[in-house]
Amino acid sequence: MNEPRILIIDGNRAATRDQQLAAGGQPSGEGYLRVLRDLAPISGDIVRPADGEVRFPTGTCVTDYDGVAMTGSALNIYDGGVHIERQIELVRTVFDSAVPFFGSCWGLQVAVTVAGGRVRRNPLGREFGFGRRIELNAAGRQHPMFTGKPPVFEAITVHRDHVDSLPADALVLATNEMGVQAVELRHGRGTCWGVQYHPEYSYAEIAATTLRYGDLLLQEQLFATPAERDAFVDELRSLMRDPHDRRLNWKHGLGPSMQDESLKLAELRNWLALQVAPRFRRRR
Repeated sequence: MNEPRILIIDGNRAATRDQQLAAGGQPSGEGYLRVLRDLAPISGDIVRPADGEVRFPTGTCVTDYDGVAMTGSALNIYDGGVHIERQIELVRTVFDSAVPFFGSCWGLQVAVTVAGGRVRRNPLGREFGFGRRIELNAAGRQHPMFTGKPPVFEAITVHRDHVDSLPADALVLATNEMGVQAVELRHGRGTCWGVQYHPEYSYAEIAATTLRYGDLLLQEQLFATPAERDAFVDELRSLMRDPHDRRLNWKHGLGPSMQDESLKLAELRNWLALQVAPRFRRRR
């Protein structure tokens, strides 16, 4: 065992992954694993409980991993169904195993549910494209997940639901006008660092997501016309080519956390260094 081993829980169903791929994005599990591999030398496996029964590689169980990360998803946890219950049960196992857990968006929502909190549709509507004015509170400014992060920042985001009720022992780390944006959850033997946004997403990925959502974004009045929506996609692709584009950063109110890749990915880098690497060293 020469490098940490990460398990990726892909929260999406196959149809959603296919739609994202057709729109120019990546499958959620593979995309997440690729970002983590860019940050540190790791190996990884992907499971897809929304598609069927979870099967680990032969001879492997949750405790054989040094960290577990869970992707976003187009699902809504309150809809229920076996495809969601399998994910809840797997995350419950992760908490019981004491393996470090990181949840992005859906991953946070599943972790909150497992720990006894509640997720509901946000009465403020969908937060889409960029989560703005995400502000670290006193606990967040001291928390190791946010080492090196500005106290107020923007992040790529897409979600319709939000944490409506926090579980016991939840430590809120960041909020904005749309609600809770980051927490630390301690439940059972485990700890989750969770964010409501997507540090793992690139501009290209949210551009593909915009195309995948299509007319829904018009119905929700986030864009007035298809042309306006498509212009947003073009601007995201321009930012993918040049994240320092002064005009577009000014237009969309994007600061250093979206222009500097090291700041954008700070949460994941810190999790790998401060949660995953220590477990790996102990297990060697």
